[in-house]
Amino acid sequence: MTHHRRPRRRWTASEWWAVVVTVLLAACGSDGEAVDAPDIDESVSVTPVVEPEGASLGLTEERILFGQSAALSGPAKELGRNMRLGILAAFDEANTQGGVHGRLLELQSLDDAYEPEDAIVMTRHLIEQEQVFALIGAVGTPTSRSATPIARNAGVPYIAPFTGAAFLRDDEWDNIINLRASYNQETEEMVARLTNDLGITRISVMYQNDSFGRAGFRGVVAALERRDMDLTSIGIYPRNTTAVKTALLDLRQGDPEAVIMIGAYEPVARLILWARRTGMDAVFMTVSFVGSNALAQELGPDGAGVLVTQVVPFPEDDTLPVVHSYLDALASHDAEAEPGFVSLEGYLAGRMVIKALEQCGADVERSCLLGQLINRGDLDIDGFPLQFGEDDNQGSDQVFLTVIGSDGAYHPVETLHETSRWVAQ
Repeated sequence: MTHHRRPRRRWTASEWWAVVVTVLLAACGSDGEAVDAPDIDESVSVTPVVEPEGASLGLTEERILFGQSAALSGPAKELGRNMRLGILAAFDEANTQGGVHGRLLELQSLDDAYEPEDAIVMTRHLIEQEQVFALIGAVGTPTSRSATPIARNAGVPYIAPFTGAAFLRDDEWDNIINLRASYNQETEEMVARLTNDLGITRISVMYQNDSFGRAGFRGVVAALERRDMDLTSIGIYPRNTTAVKTALLDLRQGDPEAVIMIGAYEPVARLILWARRTGMDAVFMTVSFVGSNALAQELGPDGAGVLVTQVVPFPEDDTLPVVHSYLDALASHDAEAEPGFVSLEGYLAGRMVIKALEQCGADVERSCLLGQLINRGDLDIDGFPLQFGEDDNQGSDQVFLTVIGSDGAYHPVETLHETSRWVAQ
């Protein structure tokens, strides 16, 4: 069962104060500069919720209720919708076999439109009103920066957010479990491939002007510094817009050979289209958060040659046991659904919590869910390995490279030399 209704926005004074405090602390340090420190702020209040003795909230004899605050509308909507799709496919797969120890898995999804202030309201609603057992599949860095202090203060697990931001991997957190590789790992792979495979030295960055964009930007800068290189030029655009013209003009100042883009699919596609139609001859690369299927659709025939790093296997390679399971589960849940990288990540997130819950037994608690993931170390999901440990709340370090071919489809590649195989000369 799933819902993605949006509760009516009647904010109380305490909610407004939580918004102000959380967003300011998430975005700035004491001197007003952006920081990467974990956003753990005990001043962000959450209405106390008393758990029944011997039980956990969101848990009954018949069900376990999970919550998701994600973009289900707006320019990033395909990300939230596809994460939700994959999680539901995994939950339905388990439910058709009787659930987990006789309990059916349910997901309550609310729309935060990829806005930090809305993420606060939706997260509070899920915790305080719906009383979910755990949160899963949040979308985005700025929204997670706002929501994570609320989840932590309420003692609610925050599972598999769709973001590779470094702050979520800080060992100060005791309630966050990351599935995917980090943005630092994705951007390192990008710079390695550009410099090693193609000998490129002039690299520029376009990034979204928020904590997500800055996280990716810093990853690129760090990768270049390891090679004694500097950025050629920088372009910046506002979140939840396609206002990239100024960014394109700024990028052109450096005459880049390659442009790494940290953004969502609509603005990234807009910049690539304008750049190519105005004669910019550069390699375009972007990170997994972009929303690969949506990006290819936005670009159409102009997408050939665009490179995207991924953090999950190729979603149509059914020779891999985990992908075979995913495709079967997706078809069973929604026969019309198109396989994709984002929904595969959602499916893996769902499978990850299911495995942990199975190990907890019938007397499941939130602490057991977290403990089964962190303390057990290795976890295998049909051949997709995860490894957690002390001071390591990230399961996978894998980064995969893909290219959009002349056919408009994605193709896996090992090196950038292979891209010519899929792009017509």
